[in-house]
Amino acid sequence: MSEANYPDDLLYHDQHDWARLDGDEHAVFGITWYAQDSLGEVVFYDPPEVGSAVDKDSTYAEVESVKAVSDVIAPLSGEIVEVNDALADAPEKVNEDPYGDGWLIKVKLSAAGEAEALLSAEEYRKLLENG
Repeated sequence: MSEANYPDDLLYHDQHDWARLDGDEHAVFGITWYAQDSLGEVVFYDPPEVGSAVDKDSTYAEVESVKAVSDVIAPLSGEIVEVNDALADAPEKVNEDPYGDGWLIKVKLSAAGEAEALLSAEEYRKLLENG
């Protein structure tokens, strides 16, 4: 299990999801170290369909762990252009490398300005500290 970490180059949603912006048009989404740690061992990821739309603050997928099934919340709005198919055979990557191999989807953003409402790594760490 990796140590708790929240990379400074990501933006964070208060529901424990992250976005890595790729220019103004694309982003990669995943769940934070805190989320995967709270869930426990991830055993199944049910990805959305490529081409479907995601809306900021809405559920777009489910992650199932040995403890619970948890909704994954979109930090930004857009159209799904890729899903991490590797997680079908290796859902534990979400636990082992939540910011790398454990990414969930790639999105073409429909409202890039939404990113301004997300938290910086420092703000997200403060949110966790204050519970």
